[in-house]
Amino acid sequence: MRNIVSIGAVLACLISFSLSAMAQGETFAEKLGYPKGTRALILHIDDAGMSLDSDRGVIKAMTEGVANSVSVMMPCPWVPHTVKWLKENPGTDAGLHLTLTSEWANYRWGPLMGKPAVPGLVDSEGAMHESVAGVVKNATADEVEAEIRAQLDRARTMGFEPTHMDSHMGTLFATDAFMERYIKVGIEEQIPIMFPGGHNFFALQEYGDKAAGAKAKMVGQMVWKAGLPVLDDLHNTSYSWKTTDKTDKYIEAVKALKPGITMMIMHCTDPTEIFDDITSSGTTRLGDLNAMIDPRLRKAIEDEGIVLITWREMKERRDKVGK
Repeated sequence: MRNIVSIGAVLACLISFSLSAMAQGETFAEKLGYPKGTRALILHIDDAGMSLDSDRGVIKAMTEGVANSVSVMMPCPWVPHTVKWLKENPGTDAGLHLTLTSEWANYRWGPLMGKPAVPGLVDSEGAMHESVAGVVKNATADEVEAEIRAQLDRARTMGFEPTHMDSHMGTLFATDAFMERYIKVGIEEQIPIMFPGGHNFFALQEYGDKAAGAKAKMVGQMVWKAGLPVLDDLHNTSYSWKTTDKTDKYIEAVKALKPGITMMIMHCTDPTEIFDDITSSGTTRLGDLNAMIDPRLRKAIEDEGIVLITWREMKERRDKVGK
């Protein structure tokens, strides 16, 4: 029987929320069997499949550096190249970067479902909307869910079983209705979803919404009870570091990690002159790549006693813990 996520289900979860777990302050890392105080980290690269430069950055960061997880934009042109590499490197922690926007002016893609099936996801150029606001204004939750499932279906058709799912540009977190469908598909398919439902130390620094932080904890408990692993925190500020030398910034962030599981998002790219015709973000993306392959970052992670983990490992541990 399928688990259908709704606001009612969320509220029911809140009523039954474990007060003892709240009092103990148990992290999701501890729930997965890691020792108390463990600082676990996923160094996650977004945007695989977006372009050849993106793929080259991903591959370099994961084979020569410390990055250990990636997610793929299934509607994008270079996905076959990405999936070929994943098949040649089985065991790679690779998920779906669920994509509902097409943000670049000269380099665009449309929904896999096609305009007749999901007209609300399509703009005047026949591509996905450039902004999250455009998706919120025009698309229905049914269309969003249909496109999520289409992207998962394409991955499986290509022989790629994702270890997790997350959200490009955070679109699936833009409304409660979108987020419900994202969680719903994750639970039904038993695919881990990126959801920070713990202390959210970094996330609260970035967004400053304590009410949202409280709600995230509640939803996180629901997702956990449905059999999926949950993050304690999400670090999503590196895109704003507009430099090719980000190592010190990452070392600072690593030292500031709190106990629990933190996912640190980056966009490692090895940009050529062609990439400038797609986006002006090549500098910050190259900075991510340079940091991941910098021996100083690896040493800082080791010196701090940080445990690098993946979504694949998290799901395996969650299955062992049981529902």
